[in-house]
Amino acid sequence: MKNKSIKTFIGTLLLTLFLAITSCGYLLEEQPRVSFTPEYFKTPEGVNGGLTALYAHLRDLYGHGYYYGSCVVGTDEYTYGPINNGNFLPHDMSGAVLQPTNSRSDVVWNTVFAYINTASGVIENAAGVGLSDALIAEARFFRAFDYFLLVQTFGGVPLDLGSGKLMFNVTPSRTSVRNTVPEVYTEAIFPDLLTAINDLPETGRVIGGLTKTVARLYLAKAYLTYGWWLENPNDIPTYPECARTDPDGHDAKWYFQQAYDIAVEAIKNPGPFGLLDNFYQVNLGSNDRNKEILLYADHNWLSEKYNEGGLGYAGGSQRENFACWMTTWNYTTLRSGGVASLQREICQNMGRPWTALAVPHEVINNTFAEKEKDSRYDGTFVTTYRGNWQKGGISAPTVTNANGMTVPQSGLILTFLPDESLASQITYPSGAGANLIAAGEIPGRADYVITPNATRRVMSPSLWKIGPYREDNGTGLGNSGAASHRPWNIAKFSELYLIAAEAAVKGAIEEAGFSTLECVNVLRARAGKWSFNNAENAAKTDDYSADMVAATPQNIDINYILMERSRELFGEGYRWYDLVRTQKWAEFAATYTIVETGTLFYYADTNGPVPPTTITRTIEKYHYLRPIPQVQIDGMEATADEKAAYQNPGYN
Repeated sequence: MKNKSIKTFIGTLLLTLFLAITSCGYLLEEQPRVSFTPEYFKTPEGVNGGLTALYAHLRDLYGHGYYYGSCVVGTDEYTYGPINNGNFLPHDMSGAVLQPTNSRSDVVWNTVFAYINTASGVIENAAGVGLSDALIAEARFFRAFDYFLLVQTFGGVPLDLGSGKLMFNVTPSRTSVRNTVPEVYTEAIFPDLLTAINDLPETGRVIGGLTKTVARLYLAKAYLTYGWWLENPNDIPTYPECARTDPDGHDAKWYFQQAYDIAVEAIKNPGPFGLLDNFYQVNLGSNDRNKEILLYADHNWLSEKYNEGGLGYAGGSQRENFACWMTTWNYTTLRSGGVASLQREICQNMGRPWTALAVPHEVINNTFAEKEKDSRYDGTFVTTYRGNWQKGGISAPTVTNANGMTVPQSGLILTFLPDESLASQITYPSGAGANLIAAGEIPGRADYVITPNATRRVMSPSLWKIGPYREDNGTGLGNSGAASHRPWNIAKFSELYLIAAEAAVKGAIEEAGFSTLECVNVLRARAGKWSFNNAENAAKTDDYSADMVAATPQNIDINYILMERSRELFGEGYRWYDLVRTQKWAEFAATYTIVETGTLFYYADTNGPVPPTTITRTIEKYHYLRPIPQVQIDGMEATADEKAAYQNPGYN
């Protein structure tokens, strides 16, 4: 790789927090070092430090707000909001052109090669310092993890960082050669993950540590993705150009079968993992690090050192968990009789508003069409807002809200309605003392309301599942400028059912009890079991699991699987990769509807909702690969033609 990559490798590790396992074996006790040299890698402390760096590097990607945007914007899940358009608008494929200089997938390229090299350093030096096979397997997992992320994002990438394929490199290099997609999978990803499955323990050596189950999930997913690549149903180009043949002589069907078998094996042998009883509990802040989460980028609110981010204020730096800001609209703009009844509070249904992403109408109306019985809409979005003005120092016992009615502290101020059934009853107040967000009123209701078709770029339901959570707010608002201190969930046990179902749809021979229908219905039945209703802020113990199962079509196709993936994993950063893997991006996301207000600001006077606009995206086949960052191209010692040939086609 270029010199910058090697410098990044060394510089990053200078600041990394390193691991010292305590005698009880449960805690990550991280100690900073002032130097980290190739010679240090040949010591037990150095190799263990490298392993800790591999865990820590997850924070560089997961929770990073701009990389997160590149994973969801331009899909059927999200479009850009009015803020930070330079980071998100190009990925929407509806206006600005996606280029090597503005793609935020650059976060992946500019981060992971350093850690791939770290993993290779651990693997090469492990035997000399007596490292166990289980610990070496952790390095192998992370090397495969990073290469899998790269190959999905950019196509073929370099296996040789300067010292030979998959060799630890200590010599700066400004040259680079990209390997083909089959080479990356068969020489790097598959062998490392197979070794990881064999050598990793059933239960992690520390809380959040790697296990056989997470390695099985990623190998199953890699086999599934490679099977799609070999099949190439929509003739999507690859780069570097190569034949769609497997070096080991297997066809796509073989890989789909492997994906299915390994996913089912993981479900049958879960170790300490498994599904929770209801969907709400999976993403509840007070229930983080639960048994459904196989891998996460950890954070905490006890120490800035261990959090790798400010506890009182954050500026959106790379290792802070600030993605939740992007999906949060500026609810603090709302006024109730001139009073700011919704104060910025660090809690899961509020948080710091950046209004950078917006939900298209199709998400509310189509993806989550069933809201009464399927708990996943309620367990994904914030749809009601309750007054908290007293926490902000406003002593008034009540405020004047919709229809001139009073609302007490913690009373309902605003509701995003689930459908359009009440639209004909809504009127819209006018005048400078109105709610300032153009929300409507329904006779007899004290809360302002917004229908799905009235949501817009400046205001759509926030993403509850990734909202911030702290235990030390007390009776106050909390540190409103802080990033989230929650771990970012990267891999979930539930995805194993979806991988098995997708592989079966692609032709894998099914086992008894693990048919496509049965795998999908495990999650749909769980979605029908309620324990809490976010919208009503109250316990709910209804069980609609039988209704959810009865509503599942008997003949499931890939489109249905993709919709179930969105309902189960909405807004968690999977969607662009899902649509690219299945070559369904253009089919699912070519158009969307949203209200365009034409301003960053809210307005008080209105005669009714602004009509929605249908937006068309231009998604070309070459867009199924992201551009290689321009900084990589500029840093190479190569001719202009060689640099042009290094870039993915369509982006020169």
